[in-house]
Amino acid sequence: MSDLITADLVRLDADLGSEKHDVIRALAATVGEAGRATDVAQLADDAIAREGTSPTGLPGGIAIPHCRTAGVEEPTLAFARLSPPVDFGAKDGPADLAFLISAPAGGDATHLQLLTKLARALVKPAFTDALRAAETREEVVEIVADVLGTAPAAKPAPAAAAAAGSSASAGVATATAPAAATPAAATATRRRLVAVTACPTGIAHTYMAAEALEAAAERAGVDLAVETQGSAGSTPLGADVIRQAEAVIFAVDVGVRDRARFAGKPLVSSGVKRPIDAADAMIAEALRNADDPGAPRVEGSGSDAGAGSGAGTGGGETWGGRTRRVLMTGVSYMIPFVAAGGLLIALSFLFGGYEIVGPYGEIAVNNTLFNLPDVDALGLDHALFGSGLMAYIGALFFIIGKTAFMFFIPALAGYIAYAIADRPGIAPGFIVGGLAANIFGVVDGDGVGVPATGFLGAIVGGVLAGVIAHWIGSWKVPSWARGLMPVLVIPLLTSIIAGLLMLVVLGRPIGWLMDQLNDGLNSMSGSYAILLGVVLGLMMAFDMGGPLNKVAYSFAAAGVGGAALAADAPELKIMASVMLAGMVPPIALALATVVRPKLFTQPERENGKAGWLLGASFITEGAIPFAAADPLRVIPSIMLGSAVTGGLSQALDVSVRAPHGGIFVLFAVDGVLGFIIALVAGVLVGAAAVIVLKSTAKDPAVAPVA
Repeated sequence: MSDLITADLVRLDADLGSEKHDVIRALAATVGEAGRATDVAQLADDAIAREGTSPTGLPGGIAIPHCRTAGVEEPTLAFARLSPPVDFGAKDGPADLAFLISAPAGGDATHLQLLTKLARALVKPAFTDALRAAETREEVVEIVADVLGTAPAAKPAPAAAAAAGSSASAGVATATAPAAATPAAATATRRRLVAVTACPTGIAHTYMAAEALEAAAERAGVDLAVETQGSAGSTPLGADVIRQAEAVIFAVDVGVRDRARFAGKPLVSSGVKRPIDAADAMIAEALRNADDPGAPRVEGSGSDAGAGSGAGTGGGETWGGRTRRVLMTGVSYMIPFVAAGGLLIALSFLFGGYEIVGPYGEIAVNNTLFNLPDVDALGLDHALFGSGLMAYIGALFFIIGKTAFMFFIPALAGYIAYAIADRPGIAPGFIVGGLAANIFGVVDGDGVGVPATGFLGAIVGGVLAGVIAHWIGSWKVPSWARGLMPVLVIPLLTSIIAGLLMLVVLGRPIGWLMDQLNDGLNSMSGSYAILLGVVLGLMMAFDMGGPLNKVAYSFAAAGVGGAALAADAPELKIMASVMLAGMVPPIALALATVVRPKLFTQPERENGKAGWLLGASFITEGAIPFAAADPLRVIPSIMLGSAVTGGLSQALDVSVRAPHGGIFVLFAVDGVLGFIIALVAGVLVGAAAVIVLKSTAKDPAVAPVA
């Protein structure tokens, strides 16, 4: 393994140009001259491209241009002490210390861990002061090597050793002082926070932000656990650590993996660079938010908080909890496809009329904005205003919506696999999900397709792909093959194995089960349909965005994709029951806070004001603050209201073609009067029930307040 930095990669008091791109190109050339670059131009271009996404200048006169690139085959660090300094976008002025950090596209675990140590050291003044005082290139190499822990033990660099301090490696790091140095009484009173840091390349800012937050937490006397989701790997925070935390900090420029683990926690959110500039302010803000009932919170049900992440979930997570987390991850990522696709299809019916499902292809191919379709010739009797323009827009919206809907089942499978195997599971999961939806349209000569296993097949296939990908990822392979595993070997082998199992072994049994489910659904009528509406209503209100809520929603949304369904189709009636039942809890509680405000605390009354809009928008999670404060009285009350609404919706034959939107998609509702009656009835019942139960409460915690 080559050293990360050598004397050939150091330039002292060098004039590398007046502009940051000149400096990057000069440092890339230095890497090439040292024999460490296979393509100097590629290295420079990739570093400049990364610089374009976010400036890499840091407070204190430091710049860290960095990238993943095919221009190097092993991680390399080039350093320049610039004279004159060059502006890299830091708020406090130009940089006189510049590090070019380059990592190969495939990655190398050992070297990447060294880079994370360097990134953590960069936020420590003693380290940068030592670099400014260095007189030779060899001294710079020794200072850096000492921080990385690669210098000989007999020749420590004092300044660098001080800078290294308690630098932690990648993964979870805590800012807790040693137990022996902390009195027991102080430990008992220390507050607890958690944080996640992540940047697009995961090389530098991820770990510098973590180090800065840890130092700030220690100054504030706060226990902080940080999960660094970077290139050197990520050790997920334990479920108990998350549960005990008072608030969470997300310092990220990319999505947080398994965000639902933190559901309900007070939140401070920023880009990954903010902690490097203002870590103390972020810790203080997190503590304030922890004490503020109205502070921003991580979306989702509090029942998801503390769930582990991916296949690497640590001990303490039960199989039931893991199963729930995996399914919830798939559903959470699936919902945007359903919502966007379903709303676009509903809008297409508004503009083009329900008949648009026939000639949409002909319109898209043969017409333009300057050659509008003839609505009479195409039989579009319900096009808005009888307009050819509206019909044209409706046809395009239908195509976009159906395309989005086609990804709903693959997304469900893909992100279930992701929850088990992390990123290597996504591609095979999507492929298996595509097989479940027969997205390729495989048919025989008579037009009979391979069994379409639908959302059941997506769940089974996603789990299968995730388990296989996780298993292959655990194989011990030579170091030269590690970079190929996540991008080639795991997706290829998993797709072959899981795909063949779905097509050859599982496809027909799951397809038969789906046929039976659809036949049973289509045969439901009368009292059975009302009972189904009641059950769906109970599920929607029980955990307000949790697993039962999502199962009911997924069951309903799966049927909306059949856009040509008649208005009285059972699938569309089920969607109406689910949407209406999900709207009831926040609105019912909002109404209760208006009718009997003294039964609620001031924060609850404030939450009630937001509940009107949240409920009207079909965001059931608006009821969570009330349920968290008084679950034994609130949850049964809203379940009763939602059950009434779900049953009435079925009894009044309400149907809706949009899978989301609440009152804002009334244009997609068939039976608007019934929609309103069912909603109002459930809201009144839910509000009355919660008022009665709270009025008779003897528990001082929930008794009426003055």
